[in-house]
Amino acid sequence: MTEPTPTPTPTTASAMRLAFYGDDFTGSTDALEVLSFAGLRCALFLQVPSADLLEALGPFDAVGVAGHSRAMSPEEMDAQLPPVLAALAQLPVPLVHYKVCSTFDSHPDVGSIGHVMDLARQAFGPGVIPMVAANPALGRYCAFGHLFARSATDGQVHRIDRHPIMRVHPVTPMTESDLAKHLSMQTRQTVATVMLPVLERSEGQQDAEVDALLASSCDALLFDGTRAEHLTATGRHLSRLSALSPGPMFAVGSSGLEYALTQWWREGSPTQWSAQASSFEGFAAVSQVLVVSASASALSAQQVDAAVQVGFAEVALDVCAWLTQRNQALADMAQAIVSAWRNGHSVVVHTARGTGDARIGQLRERLMALGLSQAQAALQGGRLVGECLGELTERVLQTVEVRRLLLSGGDTSSAIMQRLGPQALQVLARLATGAPLCKLLSDKPHLRQLEVALKGGQMGSADFFVQALRGREA
Repeated sequence: MTEPTPTPTPTTASAMRLAFYGDDFTGSTDALEVLSFAGLRCALFLQVPSADLLEALGPFDAVGVAGHSRAMSPEEMDAQLPPVLAALAQLPVPLVHYKVCSTFDSHPDVGSIGHVMDLARQAFGPGVIPMVAANPALGRYCAFGHLFARSATDGQVHRIDRHPIMRVHPVTPMTESDLAKHLSMQTRQTVATVMLPVLERSEGQQDAEVDALLASSCDALLFDGTRAEHLTATGRHLSRLSALSPGPMFAVGSSGLEYALTQWWREGSPTQWSAQASSFEGFAAVSQVLVVSASASALSAQQVDAAVQVGFAEVALDVCAWLTQRNQALADMAQAIVSAWRNGHSVVVHTARGTGDARIGQLRERLMALGLSQAQAALQGGRLVGECLGELTERVLQTVEVRRLLLSGGDTSSAIMQRLGPQALQVLARLATGAPLCKLLSDKPHLRQLEVALKGGQMGSADFFVQALRGREA
């Protein structure tokens, strides 16, 4: 058996093993969680960190950049991503990961993964792009190139185009489970698949199959996976391929890629890695938490319901009011939150309680009445919600002291964190898989003591917000 790569113990930036760019904030903290719990020292930045900043805050084994390309059009990607990708390509790492949601939801017009792959060619060159969609820890499975995902609403695993939540996603509904076909609508780059039977073979046989696929001149290489062992094998292939690359290798995938690499690395020193991971298990209770939710998923609705049932004050926001009475609407919303907070309540702020919430359709209809198409209204409506909640959250944090902030909804979490503008985030504790509790690194007074958890609509159990309030014994 080939010897696994040694556990990284870097002392300088040149010893970093990985950099990643998350297409939204919740996805970025998902990848940060996996790396941190595996024992790596890492931080999540809002911009590609300079050498001086890495030296000041480091040393790091891995660094991430939290972006918001999941909500961008291809034209916006063309304007904003090339300098970011070029800067990532200059980091002293063997592999740069473009982190996407584990459901791979994207669209030719919004958050196009394929378009990012095209842009990456300018910065990283012509090498193959490995792709990892499998993530058994999150209930995500890739078999013969098709993606499957467990739904937290019924506990069942569904093909992604039949998933009860993802097939009706308000912006990027998944209508195709074959990821090569899904991406073919976004890029002309060809995708080959390392299928499950290959990953069950010996390492030598696997290498021969992978090399044969590379010789077929494919542009990207998707790795199947349904078990942790498949990810460990994938991690070995990623290490092997990146070692052959003349510069940083560009890869695409969910946090399954971080699981793959760390599982492969940890084979060299399991005791050390396990001890480090256990330090994240407990976190203290707090007297109040602030929840800001813009997710329309059924699971998020259940989480809001559970919070209200145990005494959270509920503030239902009318985003349409922002279209005509922005300043007054902001003042009224902030006052409602601050008043409940000063009365000693935890507060859950939401813009929707499930996909059937009338406010979703009302906002789209109002935007379409202004001349937008249905697709434009969906995109601009999401952005309006993010802008609204970013401004609202900042005002509340500057008015009352909040120690723990919970953000629900990928695109909106990105917008809020971009508005708050901390320097970086580091994982503090395990809260739910894919949604850790983090601490902010910031010189802004209202952010210095702030802990934050960012979750996508599919993440966490029904009592996620309640758990965050009550803490957990180590």
